[in-house]
Amino acid sequence: MANAGAAPIRTAVVGFGVSGKVFHAPLIAADPGYSLDVIVTADQGRAAEATRLYPTARVVGTPEALFELAPDLDLLIFGTPPLTHFDLAATAIAHGLHVVVDKPFVTTSAHGEELIARASDGGVQLTVFQNRRWDADFLTLQKIIREGSLGEVRSYESRFEWWRPEGFGNWRDTASVDEGGGILHDLGSHLIDQAIQLFGPIEDCYGETANRGRHPERADTEAFVSLLHDSGVRSRLWMNGMAAQVGPRFHVLGSKAGYTKWGLDSQEPALAAGMPPSDPAYGVEPRNSWGVLGTDIAKESVPAQAGAYPRFYTELTAAIRGEGPIPVDPVESLEVLKTIDKIRAVA
Repeated sequence: MANAGAAPIRTAVVGFGVSGKVFHAPLIAADPGYSLDVIVTADQGRAAEATRLYPTARVVGTPEALFELAPDLDLLIFGTPPLTHFDLAATAIAHGLHVVVDKPFVTTSAHGEELIARASDGGVQLTVFQNRRWDADFLTLQKIIREGSLGEVRSYESRFEWWRPEGFGNWRDTASVDEGGGILHDLGSHLIDQAIQLFGPIEDCYGETANRGRHPERADTEAFVSLLHDSGVRSRLWMNGMAAQVGPRFHVLGSKAGYTKWGLDSQEPALAAGMPPSDPAYGVEPRNSWGVLGTDIAKESVPAQAGAYPRFYTELTAAIRGEGPIPVDPVESLEVLKTIDKIRAVA
């Protein structure tokens, strides 16, 4: 059962691809509230890399080997393909362990509801790694809206676009919709979550999807989503891994001003390059990547807030110790999943 005292939270990272290696393991290793005790990967090359980077962690090859160590752990982090999330998380909850599930949360809303109920019954914390809530540009936009600089927001455009015609090189290229695949399920989990965080519940939604990749029988490689919020704001979201020219990351129009931001948050490439979150340069956006606020007649660059992925785990520490709310309520991620389900039903 989870440790409620001040001792480090004993943690296992399951999966050591992009999610486990780039995001979770570095954030856990840098946070004194945690100890990185176990890493799970069946890939021999990744296992060797995990041992090199985290020599004090035990590296095991299977979930079965992991769960044999359950009495010595408090928290499991699942950075595995979405098809595995339900079974792994359910088993962890049955062992009395707290759980972080990477997005996409699960493959169906029914599975999400089941996990939430099991975690509640088991008295453990369940949360979803919606790390893009702590992107520098998103935090900056939140501040601009909160301060009223835009006036009444009327239109919100958000994009995650890359030029990767060769694909992502992992499960995202081949997983079917039923397996939790597709760019709508993957990146849409971020963009829809951000839109709801900014503008509240969704009244109506619409979407378009297409597959332009090398596996035409598999899931979508590009998607467009339109959301009408109860607040009256219209959100338009684009996801595309094969964009030869990308659009602005954010383009927001209000009654007083607009805000436009180009380029993606710098934290993922910084972590991938080995920069520790404790580095003073971590999360700091260069001036030439700041967004622009105003009108075409008069506009100015807005200093970016610092990116803050470590805050997810800081807040989770407080939640596990009974000192604060979880960083991401899984019910919110469930609502995102239900929205994706509605879009897929008609797209």
